[in-house]
Amino acid sequence: MASEEQRTITGIGVCPGKVVGPVVFLPEPLAEPSPGLRLRPTADLQAEADRIPVAAAQVQGDLERAAANATGDTRDVLEATAAMAADPTLAADAARRVIDEHLIAERAVWEAAESVAQQFEALGGYFAERARDIADVRDRIVAALSGRPAPGVPDHPEPFVLVALDLAPSVTAGLDPARVLAIVTDGAGPTSHTAIVANAMGIPAVVAATGASEALTAGDTVLVDGSAGTVLVHPTDQQVATARALAATVRTFSGEGRTADGHRVQLLANIGDPAGAEPAAAAGAEGVGLFRSEFCFLDREQPPSTEEQVTAYRTVFHAFAGRKVVIRTLDSGADKPLHFLSVDDEENPALGVRGLRTAEKWPELLEQQLEAIAIAAAAEEAEVWVMAPMVSTVAETEWFVARCAAHGLGTAGVMIEVPSAALLSGPILARAHFASIGTNDLTQYTMAADRLLGSLAELSDPWQPAVLQLVAATCRGGDLQGRPVGVCGEAASNPVLAAVLVGLGVSSLSMTARAIPDVAALLGAVTIGQCREVAQLALAAESATDARAVVRAALPQLDELGL
Repeated sequence: MASEEQRTITGIGVCPGKVVGPVVFLPEPLAEPSPGLRLRPTADLQAEADRIPVAAAQVQGDLERAAANATGDTRDVLEATAAMAADPTLAADAARRVIDEHLIAERAVWEAAESVAQQFEALGGYFAERARDIADVRDRIVAALSGRPAPGVPDHPEPFVLVALDLAPSVTAGLDPARVLAIVTDGAGPTSHTAIVANAMGIPAVVAATGASEALTAGDTVLVDGSAGTVLVHPTDQQVATARALAATVRTFSGEGRTADGHRVQLLANIGDPAGAEPAAAAGAEGVGLFRSEFCFLDREQPPSTEEQVTAYRTVFHAFAGRKVVIRTLDSGADKPLHFLSVDDEENPALGVRGLRTAEKWPELLEQQLEAIAIAAAAEEAEVWVMAPMVSTVAETEWFVARCAAHGLGTAGVMIEVPSAALLSGPILARAHFASIGTNDLTQYTMAADRLLGSLAELSDPWQPAVLQLVAATCRGGDLQGRPVGVCGEAASNPVLAAVLVGLGVSSLSMTARAIPDVAALLGAVTIGQCREVAQLALAAESATDARAVVRAALPQLDELGL
């Protein structure tokens, strides 16, 4: 194909890798059942209404079976969507509409879902984003009622590049990496469900590629670069051959992260539940930089017992015997609401009672969790560190470290997720033993942009120079106090951005285990001096796009490594 026929579509890369394949579009959403469809006067209204909970249960079962075969973030997304399908509110409202208004079941479900979605959108923040999930559940129930296949990825005779305006969480979570070579979306953002799940599965993805669906044609051959965030339409034969040769390269990790001149950088894994521990350990992760403890608390009417928590924590500690495991205490609220913790009148849950703030209202939960962590740590041989989410002040830090010490947990740290914590990192790290930067939330709060909103994807980009300035400020605070600073957000899994973070002073990077070999490969190809040089280039940039471009241009190793 002649080069003049080529064109490049640009978005935000969220999972590295270069792949070539034909474009396949996600099918159009299910058509809305006609508002005028009513049952005949002689119809059995109750029988029609009874079809709805049966269909909802079918959808719930399908999603739960898919979740049972998934792990980590993918499993979480599928379980959350299954729970929404199981909620009796939607089915009950739809059944009432059949009885009272004589609507056919499909139309009744559609209208009931619209009502629930409007309520969620009115609440704003996290709940507004969940309106998309409600539409996903609605479409699945309507498909079940109509005897049609559930919405999702189409069949295709060969592996392909999936292109869509956006992907519902359950669709993303159900992707088969053997069939879907890459993902390209017009919407979604770098910290959306689409991005997180794609990264966990190792599927190269370009999100926020505005206009991609219109610019591409089904069957087009494209070269997707998930690191650079580009989609090259009609690549040359040489470009295809190069990309495929790189894709065939299987990278492994030696188990010790270093730059080319020997500067140590710990490469750790993020763990969402105990099932992810063994695979991460087998992948060679040096330890766990973020063990999310929410899995114990979600989808329950009562908090887990101390014994339940001890059993779960020991599974991960055992898998990483002799290695570091950083466990984060309960991070509830905002996008992780708990049934047994209810906060009234929160118009913006992301700025409400979440993370460590819940401990002020429910201190017994934190005390019980710290007790369970201490018991589990004493029974295993892992080097257990504990950190608190959503710390904003020095006083919060001091209090949390004291509570950990009371339970015999001597290495207590904080998450840096809000600008105040980054700017106060010096005095905070005079109390805490370490800090871990959660770049997803730090970006959200720095840029005042909901990280799940695809329309704000450009702002929700960890390459934003303002975010990098706060990372640099946190590292200066760490240097001042002689305390280590790590990164455990999605930014750590991007090899190019990882080099920048190391140059800013970050001493450890925690990511999905699949990303470790690529990050290790790039760090092993550059010196610490080069990392510091590109870090300064990124800090001096005026936009995320400029920062990304200037850093990539300064690292010729990227082409050699196919990153």
